[in-house]
Amino acid sequence: MKQYDTVIIGSGLGGLVTAVILAKEGQKVIVLEKNNQFGGNLQTFTRNKTIFDTGVHYIGGLDLGQNLYQYFTYLEIMPHLKLQKLDENCFDQISFDDVEETFCLAQGYENFIQQLVKHFPKEEKALRKYCQTIEKICDAFPMYNLKKGKMTYDDDILSIRLVDFLDEITDNQLLKSVLVGNNFLYVGEAETTPLYVHALSVNSYMKSAWRCIDGGSQIAKQLIRVLKKYGGEVVKYQEVVGFKVENQSIKSCTTKDGSIYLADNFVSNINLNDTIRLVGEQHFPKPFNRRINGLRFTPSVFSLYLVLKPESLPYFPYNFYHHQSKKNYLNEHLLDTSQWPSVYIATFTANGKKQQWAEGMTVMTYMDYEELAEWHKTVNVSTNDNYGKRGMRYEAFKKRKTNKLLDELEKKFPLIREKIQHVYTSTPLTYRDFIGSKNGNLYGYVKDANAPMKTFISAKTKLKNLFITGQNVRMHGVLGVTIGAFVTGSEMLNGYDELLDKVIASQK
Repeated sequence: MKQYDTVIIGSGLGGLVTAVILAKEGQKVIVLEKNNQFGGNLQTFTRNKTIFDTGVHYIGGLDLGQNLYQYFTYLEIMPHLKLQKLDENCFDQISFDDVEETFCLAQGYENFIQQLVKHFPKEEKALRKYCQTIEKICDAFPMYNLKKGKMTYDDDILSIRLVDFLDEITDNQLLKSVLVGNNFLYVGEAETTPLYVHALSVNSYMKSAWRCIDGGSQIAKQLIRVLKKYGGEVVKYQEVVGFKVENQSIKSCTTKDGSIYLADNFVSNINLNDTIRLVGEQHFPKPFNRRINGLRFTPSVFSLYLVLKPESLPYFPYNFYHHQSKKNYLNEHLLDTSQWPSVYIATFTANGKKQQWAEGMTVMTYMDYEELAEWHKTVNVSTNDNYGKRGMRYEAFKKRKTNKLLDELEKKFPLIREKIQHVYTSTPLTYRDFIGSKNGNLYGYVKDANAPMKTFISAKTKLKNLFITGQNVRMHGVLGVTIGAFVTGSEMLNGYDELLDKVIASQK
């Protein structure tokens, strides 16, 4: 048994950022990861010498002085990242089966407006109101802008529905559909999605949008490098299976191989429901348990990873969001499976060279976890005896879905099948097993403007020394999870303002 200041369970982005924050403050920290790869959604994998991302397909806010740039500079990883800026006039292209035009979302507020005014000449006022409001909403979140302020938020802002705001600024249905055309970033839902979720998600990309050259795993690798520099440890194949609790305080955790880790503090970067189960529901207030158990998860995805034939498809420095119809307008993940796939995002692998041709292409669309009910009890990881053996019916299921998604893709990329060398797939079960997300969900719990505080999870729990990090705290995405980790770090240290002073000082 070893004694630590802090043990962190899970090596996703939230866990690693929290670990670095604490290690830089002199704590003895260890991160425990149950799988072979570190990084959670930062993981990459290689097929036929082509690198694919599992979760991080592009990042925002990394230009000099922008929010994520400042956080990454404090974490000492910014100078070491290999990045490629997406097309400034079009980081996301939005298109629909029932509309001939395609629409570009551009970097920079004014550029964003001017690119869309070309298609909507009568809607400049609405577009300016849109950008002004997005900026105003983001200003209401101090940590988003690295400003000092209270960690409380105005219910009047949290409870504004995205659809109500859009209805207020324009009657143009097509424009509204374009403005939420990349809602795959946060799983838009007409009845529930708050405006602030949309604003915080898209604003950083509007400021600047980037791809990670050779994949997002470099972020995890650089964070681990910094963690080790400050004496921290990170260990794989250490699945936590239980905690020892005394007097509402955790004394130790035990891993599957029988190892015991003692610490003054514990931080969970795994699913909150699983955290409660492992610690024991009796140690949390009953209202809290009911609230967490009653939350809905965002949906999962079915993904295609396409290794392309050499010089067969041009490289695009932007992403494609294609929708079957402008009329669906959010809620696409709630449509009947007969309409699958109602939307997809296609993105490309950046290799750091002056790319003329695409090497790899990733295509993702929503998938209901219940479609895979037949295989829910199977576990498919490299440490499992049945690895790669879910059976012929599962393979047939994936093949049917692959062909259907490729049919949709060919509408946008004619003859795409002829340009593909190899096809690989992942389902919600893949994300569940390798990333550790409940039911393979994309972004944790559904945020609801009708009950905004339900999904605001405190980084500090009712147990004296148990803290939460990751997308359960505040927001999802690289920026959201990084900010959430700073929330956790500030709860464990001397408060946010003091930590912020150190982030600001690191920029000099």
